[in-house]
Amino acid sequence: MENKIREIAIKNAAKYGKANVKSVLGAFLSEFPEYRSKVKDILPIVEKIVNDINNQKINIKIEENKKRKDKELELDNVKDKVVLRFAPNPSGPLHIGHARAAVLNDYFAKKYNGKFILRLEDTDPKRVLPEAYDMIVEDLEWLGVKIDEIVIQSDRLDIYYKYGEMLIKDGKAYVCECEAEKFRELRNRGIACSCRDREIEDNLYLWEKMLNGEIKAVVRLKTDLKHKNPSIRDFPIFRVEKEKHPRVDAYVYPLMNFSVPVDDHLLGITHVLRGKDHIVNTEKQRYIYKYFNWEEPEFIHYGILKIEDSVLSTSQIYEGIKKGIYEGWDDVRLGTLRALKRRGIRPEAIYKIMLNIGLKKADIKFSWENLYAINRELIDKEAKRYFFVWKPKLMKIEGAEKRIVRLRKHPDVKEFGYRELVFDGEVYVVSSEVEEGRMYRLMELFNVVVEKIEDNFIKARYHSDDFKVARKNRAKIIHWVPKDKVDVVILTPNGVIEGFAEYNVKEINVDEIIQFERFGFARLDKKEENKLIFCYAHR
Repeated sequence: MENKIREIAIKNAAKYGKANVKSVLGAFLSEFPEYRSKVKDILPIVEKIVNDINNQKINIKIEENKKRKDKELELDNVKDKVVLRFAPNPSGPLHIGHARAAVLNDYFAKKYNGKFILRLEDTDPKRVLPEAYDMIVEDLEWLGVKIDEIVIQSDRLDIYYKYGEMLIKDGKAYVCECEAEKFRELRNRGIACSCRDREIEDNLYLWEKMLNGEIKAVVRLKTDLKHKNPSIRDFPIFRVEKEKHPRVDAYVYPLMNFSVPVDDHLLGITHVLRGKDHIVNTEKQRYIYKYFNWEEPEFIHYGILKIEDSVLSTSQIYEGIKKGIYEGWDDVRLGTLRALKRRGIRPEAIYKIMLNIGLKKADIKFSWENLYAINRELIDKEAKRYFFVWKPKLMKIEGAEKRIVRLRKHPDVKEFGYRELVFDGEVYVVSSEVEEGRMYRLMELFNVVVEKIEDNFIKARYHSDDFKVARKNRAKIIHWVPKDKVDVVILTPNGVIEGFAEYNVKEINVDEIIQFERFGFARLDKKEENKLIFCYAHR
């Protein structure tokens, strides 16, 4: 009930700028008239949810304000052709956090008829998973991102060596053999190390030794040793890495703050969209533009997107997969795009919510509820309805005649047809939903009174058919499943839920998304001999 009220309130707030208690309550009661007798109980819940949403200042993009939103999502200093890039590390497939940068770059490339480059930044052999190269491309295609060109940094090592050597020859970079701790101590005091004033010829000699794997050293860029931020003082741009790379045979690799500006310049990147946690990196990279006398792209820093209640670390996930904690990159407990796809989250919903978040400079907490609300709009009209009970217990009902209940597969789509449920004296219900001595309304069936709860079954007696009687007695509406049922396992981010579904659920196909009424939307993952495996999407 609360989730449905929240959904209605979000739509109301999106349409009018602020949710209204009376409007939300009216819309809810219109859709669920069985709650009209409980208005006094429901009103405080509606007030709380509306107040929460108005305080959150939820910003959902809908058709009524599409024009205003599109105007907000614009790039500054657009001249000729716009060229943008999305540059993940191939340490695993993409997760929900990657989606913001991917979507925004793709959106602007399409908006300005520009170019979208996927650049795989794989110059740290320790953070490369060979299968991730293809997985990232697949994830972007699923997300609806159009890739115009793919660039892999490990294919461009000679380019980085060329420009690195140019800086050494110009006296703007040097080979440093200092121990890391010793250099850090000098750097923090704003003092040059002994390597900084080495002759250019000596630096080039040591550079060749680095390339041949004969020495372990770093190449540092000469910056301001008195800079207020110690990390910017003579930061490293190349380092030796002994670990084997899956694609190339090399010893020396560029660091991000060198390879990124070199590539951005050579690839003609016009606008760089990145989180404000990269502001320091932007300042470092500006040294490279200055030393080569290159024109800088337009740097746009947006706020941090805080994503909670989801596992996103690719290294953590990979270890979990190897240890058998997760069944794969699409384990429904994860925040990868593959996991969301498996659950039944549509790519259009992810794309839309990332555009809603946009380029805001303020940090923002990612709302899973907002994503679910958008996804619900996409799947609700095509999700057939079925009954499902978890923690099932048999209810034996005395005094009721056998009957067949005919229900629509979807309340608004007549073309889906009907389903039939046979009542023959016994049903399964959610065991935790019933108490002795109380009346209950078996949804779309009749009213019963629970007389006794045994260890193995619930004894109940038929009372009446009239829904008005249930309302008068404040009877709770509960779902039920006939004796002829299907065993169901539902994989959720919080664990596995087992139960019974009505036998009609056998007719659906793998990958089809349905709604188990009063439980939530779920996607059929696979059919086994005696049961169906679903992945839970959301309420």
